[in-house]
Amino acid sequence: MPQATLENLLQRIEKGKPIPAIVLHGTDPYLRDQCRHALVEKFIPEGARDWAVLKISAAGGGWQELLERAQMAPMLSPLQLLILQDCEALERGSEDTQERATEALSAYLGDPAPFSIVVFEAEQLDKRKKLFKTFAASALIVDLTAPVDPTALALQMAKEIGANISRDAAAELADAVNGEPARIRLEMEKLMLYAAGRPITEDDVDALVVSAKKYTVWKLADALAARDRSASMDLLDSLLREGEQPAGLVGALSWMYRKLVEARELPTGTNSYSAARELGMRPDATEIALRQARRIPREQLLAGIGILAEADSALKSGAPNPRATLEFMLARLTAPPGAKAVA
Repeated sequence: MPQATLENLLQRIEKGKPIPAIVLHGTDPYLRDQCRHALVEKFIPEGARDWAVLKISAAGGGWQELLERAQMAPMLSPLQLLILQDCEALERGSEDTQERATEALSAYLGDPAPFSIVVFEAEQLDKRKKLFKTFAASALIVDLTAPVDPTALALQMAKEIGANISRDAAAELADAVNGEPARIRLEMEKLMLYAAGRPITEDDVDALVVSAKKYTVWKLADALAARDRSASMDLLDSLLREGEQPAGLVGALSWMYRKLVEARELPTGTNSYSAARELGMRPDATEIALRQARRIPREQLLAGIGILAEADSALKSGAPNPRATLEFMLARLTAPPGAKAVA
């Protein structure tokens, strides 16, 4: 079967026709939860969910229990939802176990029970192996790593939990956490409690979501484009005093540099709204990115990404003086063209 996106799956579920076998392929827990919730709400009567919905781990032979249950008609429900989690465990087993599991799954998927919806969950499967090929031949593989409109997702989450948030605030929240669904949901719940019934505003996001401070790094763009070391160091001091963590600051700068590279690759004349859609950013931040991308040579941006990766590695390795690591990083980012790299 062809692969599908999250949106494709939700549309098919809404039409009401059960899908015998689904593979949820991706790491984000919120997106998996969203798929499960949609399946349960559409196909499993509320009063039957205690016994018509079952989660089983693939480890330790759980796949055998799931296949046995899939062929047993459910009680008091026209359909049952069976979820096999951690399917990567099937790839980690012995060759004999992998072969037996793949053959059994292939046999079931070739003739699935009409009263069972079986969901296979995996963060990352090896597409070269027989297990993935078996799923690809007979199940709907849902790619949860495919791009999702983060603002629309934030607005949808707000609706689900009863929060009132403006589109601009939702966009700022989504951008602040790099569009990560699980983090959007967590921060949305915090914002709803913080707002205490009133509409959530952009100021609320700025006040509560610490990661939103990553937009302050755009102020560094001017200094870095001009290779102004003194201004860069002053901005670094300000960011650290405001509570930005060193690792988070490096992550935000890395994100900024990647966006600047992407902005440089947009066709000449692309307007800010089209660019915002392509870059997955708010229009105001996109305008800054487009302006700065024209000022910084692509080679300088690519070199900067490498410097930032080294700083990130040093911080994660337990650098004894994180601030010194950041200052050294900025010194390299603002070094004059052709200057010899400091060892």
